[in-house]
Amino acid sequence: MIQYAISLITSVILGFAIGLERELTNKQAGLRTHIFVCLGSCIFTLLSIHGFPTFAIGDNVIVEQATGLRDTARIAAQIVTGIGFIGAGTVMKNGSSVHGLTTASTLWIAAAIGMACGTGNFEIAIIGTILSIVVLIFIKWIEKNFLKQRKISKKRLKLTLKCEQCNVNNIQNYIMEEFPYLNEIKKVDSDKEHDAKIVAVISIKDKNPLQTAYKKCEEFNGITSIAIQEIDE
Repeated sequence: MIQYAISLITSVILGFAIGLERELTNKQAGLRTHIFVCLGSCIFTLLSIHGFPTFAIGDNVIVEQATGLRDTARIAAQIVTGIGFIGAGTVMKNGSSVHGLTTASTLWIAAAIGMACGTGNFEIAIIGTILSIVVLIFIKWIEKNFLKQRKISKKRLKLTLKCEQCNVNNIQNYIMEEFPYLNEIKKVDSDKEHDAKIVAVISIKDKNPLQTAYKKCEEFNGITSIAIQEIDE
């Protein structure tokens, strides 16, 4: 009984440690989610190991199995599969961007830590928790201060430009010169006389694709409206 309590309490503490970082960074899955995942994995693991005796029931008679062996990993093995459903709920797609993968990964590792607590491997659980927190905090700092400055993104953008009393052909030529990865461009007549609208689909590689595209469009005289929308590849 005491061993069970130690495993369960340890899983709560370690789940809290990982969930705290997610909570402080305002992620969808925070303290309670990580605690429950860690605690639940620990409970399932304990049940898998201790919850099923080495007896079989047949014709209302309890018969001891000849070998006395059982598969203690059968329930615990399903945790790895089942946690994927919870992790999938934290992943969101917005255009070509995907958010929530790190949180889904922390839920996955929380389940692993809970399983380690359930099997009594507290050293693995504690070291795994410490390493997880180090990765979440320290690696994030490296990404923010070093990697993001060098990262070049490729985006597919839809440009909608409106011009008033301007030469549309010159704007088209300007777009083709400034954006070599041009997928499509067309002129749309406006209701107002001497006004026109140009819609272009481009692919651009840059550290800040949206900002760069906006600045280039803004440089052309006569543009009265600029709308840029990110679209799926």
